[in-house]
Amino acid sequence: MTQSTEVLAPPAPRIGRRRWRMSPGTREAAWGYVFIGPWLIGLLLVTAGPMVASMVLSFTDFDLLHPDSWKFVGLDNYVRMTTDPNVAQSVRVTFEFAAIVVPITMLASLGFAVLLNSPRLFGRNIMRTLVYMPIQIPLVAGTLVWIGFLNPGTGWMNAILAFFGIHPGPDWFNSTTWIYPALSLIGLWGIGNFMLINIAGLQSVPTEMYEAARIDGAGSWTMFRRITIPLMSPILLYNLVIALITTFQYFTQAYVLTNGRGDPNNATLFINLDLFREAFVNNHMGYAAAIGWLLFVIVLALTLILFVLARKRVYYAGGEE
Repeated sequence: MTQSTEVLAPPAPRIGRRRWRMSPGTREAAWGYVFIGPWLIGLLLVTAGPMVASMVLSFTDFDLLHPDSWKFVGLDNYVRMTTDPNVAQSVRVTFEFAAIVVPITMLASLGFAVLLNSPRLFGRNIMRTLVYMPIQIPLVAGTLVWIGFLNPGTGWMNAILAFFGIHPGPDWFNSTTWIYPALSLIGLWGIGNFMLINIAGLQSVPTEMYEAARIDGAGSWTMFRRITIPLMSPILLYNLVIALITTFQYFTQAYVLTNGRGDPNNATLFINLDLFREAFVNNHMGYAAAIGWLLFVIVLALTLILFVLARKRVYYAGGEE
């Protein structure tokens, strides 16, 4: 009895639309764009869009009260800035204030970080919280508190100075001599972020290096200067750049303090305050946009200078400068 063998024919090819499949790399990239999509939308709508709009406005005479009558004026707004005494005053005031408050902020935040990172300090966690908490208070409310604290007649600051025999105390807000120290004190109230970043930098320094230096007979100051500062230099550079940018954007405290007038004697007429006055008081939005781009160029130039100067002074663990 013979067994028959059947040869099975291959299945006929399916005629129709071929299903498209993404490769694993393409799928991962697509999900990446999905997750960063909200940020990209925010970047375009909230950052890039307004920047482009302000650049366009800076070449016009756009007026908030008469938006339909604007016209293209070319570089007139930028030329006008070269002869505007308020712009020159605001640039000088901002640079003078930055020269005072940025070093104070850097030294104070580093000093608090070193103190509050010490394992021998009792209650250091509570102290860290107390130093950090003021930045949670809105700037306007915090400024109003300081206005009362530094009031020359009824403020606690002058009462404390009188207790130590300093009487009468400074007229903090009405004197061109004391206005910057007063604003610096207000600024020191909000160094919590810088302090926390410095504490993180201190804790990232390898303890083995301190132990080796201690065995070699190095003292605390030598270890701080030769080990701590070089290894923390990227953190210090970051804080310096942020402090500089924040100082050149100074506005809220000066506005609340003088109601936007720039008193005393235009000593608080910072660039941002002058920009605000031109835009929303004088309704010169085009000219205000040009001042905004002047501020951008100044901050960008100073930041680039800092990075150039830091090339040989900042130590990176990976060996890159």
